[in-house]
Formats: sequence, structure tokens, C-alpha cells
Amino acid sequence: MPLAPGSRLGRYEIVAPLGAGGMGEVYRARDTKLDRDVAIKVLPSHLTSDPDRSARFTREARHLATLSHPNIGAIYGLEEDAGVTALVLELIEGETLAERLARGPLPVAETLALGGQIAEALDRAHRVGVVHRDLKPGNVMLTKDGAKLTDFGLARPVGLTAAPTALSQSPTMARPLTTEGAIVGTFQYMAPEQLEGKEADARTDLWALGCVLYEMATGARA
Repeated sequence: MPLAPGSRLGRYEIVAPLGAGGMGEVYRARDTKLDRDVAIKVLPSHLTSDPDRSARFTREARHLATLSHPNIGAIYGLEEDAGVTALVLELIEGETLAERLARGPLPVAETLALGGQIAEALDRAHRVGVVHRDLKPGNVMLTKDGAKLTDFGLARPVGLTAAPTALSQSPTMARPLTTEGAIVGTFQYMAPEQLEGKEADARTDLWALGCVLYEMATGARA
């Protein structure tokens, strides 16, 4: 069941739901010890018994722990309470790039500035050997200070190859979707090697970045 406002997860008090996707449910919460608002990301209840999803969830925490950059959403900890495992994340106030693009393309200067910040976030991840693998407008938050890259749930260290049979489970469940029986996810941002089930590296993220930059500049998907 979704976490109800007012319920507790360790020292964190749930305030309100923020959103949900294929890899997690996100809530606004209050850190009762440090007296600050945070974001809590938990696995949907129907996925908690899936060892692959659980392992991927823990892997996201470890990847984020290696990343410290102003354009990457920070992680504060990994909380476990009453059978629930949760990521405690920086609460990023603003809107997603996808929400902004719903109103049309960005001015050139803004596209260049935000695009540069996204590229710097990817560069930081790549320097520590992490490939995001799911860069898309929905995973970029826009704040008063610029862009922040989020959702490293599908990230992998360079050199780890996903089994082709897992391909249909890899992209984040989000619109737009393919037809039934085909790959499900935001395939419009996936590099050819991802679609073919081959190993992803930094160039995979650069393909996605090109797609995102095109959409920022034109208001249409590449």
C-alpha cells in the first residue's frame, strides 16, 4: 500500500506523495531529527519481492553515494524500516524538463545553459565509471539554480552488460509506450546499442543527451 501522510519510516514522517514510476514511489517527508524536508523513494509494494528490482534499487543508492555534484540530485541515506527499503534523497523544488517542454521549446540561451549543466552532471558520473542509461526530460529537474540530473535507478558501472532478456524491463515505465509485446519505456532516448541489448558506455548517455538537446531547442522529439 502507498505510504500515508503522517506515517513514519524510521525518523522520517511522510508528508505527501510526489509521484510514482516503474522504479519507485516518491514522497515528500520530514526528517524529524535534522528538521528538514527530504524526498523518500520506495519500491512499489508489488516489486518488493522481485530480487532484481530490489538489487537495482540498492545499486542506485550506491551509485548516488559516489556522486557529488551541484547538477546531480544528492542522496542522504538508505533507510530500512518495517520491511520497507527507501532512498532518502535531496528534495528538489521545481519542475521536470518534461513539464517545461510541454509548454514549448526553450530559448537558445537557456538550452545551452541547461544543456551544459546536464553534460557536466553526466561527465561527473562517467568519471567515476557510472552510465546513467535513462537520460530523458522526465529525469531532469529544473530549479531556480539550474538543472539537476535525477533517477539513477537504471545506472550501471561501465563494463557490466545487461542480459538481452532483461531489455524489456530496463527502460523506466513511462509514456510514451510502444505497442503490446514490444519494448516498454522511453525508447525515443535509447541509443541503438541499448535497443540491441548490447553493452552501454558513456556514448550511450551522449546519444540521449543529443535527443534531449534537440527536444529542448525544437519542442519536438528527435
